[in-house]
Amino acid sequence: MPLQDIPVPLWIAFWGFIGLLIGSFLNVVIHRLPRMMEEEWKAECQQFINPEAPRTSVTISLLHPRSRCPHCDHAIQWYENIPLVSYVMLRGRCSACKQPISTRYPIVELITAGLFAWCAAQHGYSAACVLWSIFAAALLSLALIDWDTTLLPDSITLPLLWLGLIGAALGWSSNSLLPHFWGAVVGYTSLWSIYWAFKLLTGKEGMGFGDFKLFAALGAWFGWQALLPIILMASIVGSVVGLILKLNASLRPGGYIPFGPFLAGGAFACLFLGPQTIMMGIGL
Repeated sequence: MPLQDIPVPLWIAFWGFIGLLIGSFLNVVIHRLPRMMEEEWKAECQQFINPEAPRTSVTISLLHPRSRCPHCDHAIQWYENIPLVSYVMLRGRCSACKQPISTRYPIVELITAGLFAWCAAQHGYSAACVLWSIFAAALLSLALIDWDTTLLPDSITLPLLWLGLIGAALGWSSNSLLPHFWGAVVGYTSLWSIYWAFKLLTGKEGMGFGDFKLFAALGAWFGWQALLPIILMASIVGSVVGLILKLNASLRPGGYIPFGPFLAGGAFACLFLGPQTIMMGIGL
């Protein structure tokens, strides 16, 4: 059957199922990528201190070793790793030691499935559907990695930036490249300028360089017109969350709150509602 002849509800269900599988892989990315980066940094530091010493190899990747229970080191079998189904069948506990499995795993799978299904409903059978699904998966990964570790890996932010520009250039996500090009430029330089102004005034760093790259990537995807509603949403929600954490004495050491998750939240709001709706909701 030609792809265009598949009923739309069936296509949405199928693409949502693909999202469920991708969500399972995102759990691996969110957990392992920061550890891979830390191992790489340690190897580089050791090589710098002692250039003649053999380079230490990174022992973990996204595919190796097999997933294991963090409590008892039980190797997860393939039938224990079926997205969502295995969690339900195991009743949220390790089959060996019976310790609870984090609810984040099925939640990430369900959210990714929902994002993919939404992209399928919005864009049908098209390159735009695939493109925006990749965007949603990458953005979800970045938000959770940054929340956990305050890191925004270049291995995700930079490809996301280029993919946004390429998608606009090919007409898959926009009819014009120019607003997206300037979105990337303004996204990066605006936060870069704020960073240096804050540092010169206070002597402190208010955000990381990963935030510049992420904001540039969002500009590349949405165009420069969406940057203001994204940053306003991120700032408002981030301030509220920061206040709640402070009142509950839940702030991290140094009182630092990663900004990436709130930038991602503003971007998802633009994706679902549109920049104009956000500006009207804020009252601008």
